[in-house]
Amino acid sequence: MIYKKILKRLFDFLAAFFGLIIISPIFILLIILLFIVNNGKPFFYQTRTGKKGSLFTIIKFKTMNDKKDQNGELLPALERVTKIGNFCRKFSLDELPQLLNIFKGDMSLIGPRPLLPQYLKYYNERQNKRHDVLPGITGWAQVNGRNTISWEQKFEYDVYYVEHLSFSLDLKIVLKTIDKVLNRKDINNSETLDMPEFLGSKE
Repeated sequence: MIYKKILKRLFDFLAAFFGLIIISPIFILLIILLFIVNNGKPFFYQTRTGKKGSLFTIIKFKTMNDKKDQNGELLPALERVTKIGNFCRKFSLDELPQLLNIFKGDMSLIGPRPLLPQYLKYYNERQNKRHDVLPGITGWAQVNGRNTISWEQKFEYDVYYVEHLSFSLDLKIVLKTIDKVLNRKDINNSETLDMPEFLGSKE
């Protein structure tokens, strides 16, 4: 399929390139604000699983501070979300730096969300098919419930996407994502904060 093998990557590259140019004023402003709020650390870096199980470093805006309790342990995640960080999450602005991941070829605009490497050992054979394509900023699972659905249902949506990948499906996901962002539906969620840890599916 020409779209899957050639055009999708071309569209991703162009979207990342022009997207970064268009949003550069907002991008720079957020970097400055988050630099101030997070003591010089505007970005959040974390290792995630990419295509074929390869590992890469995802880049997001840092929405939480590093405050610790009297024992030196980090406070609960939700207590560390800053005001500007909450604003970023509400409008999905924290995802913008992932355009750099797309530019580098680590990610696609559309695809299964990249998850933590420790989950690799828990996927069954069908669930592991989600790694047959590049992970994305948004995907079929994200426009069909995001973290309001179970891990199992999320992975079914991911595999469905892999098996039905097409320009029309990608366009549908883009339009649904825009609608969710504008209407603030299922936006202020995080696969690392609001979902319980994935420990495998019960047979």
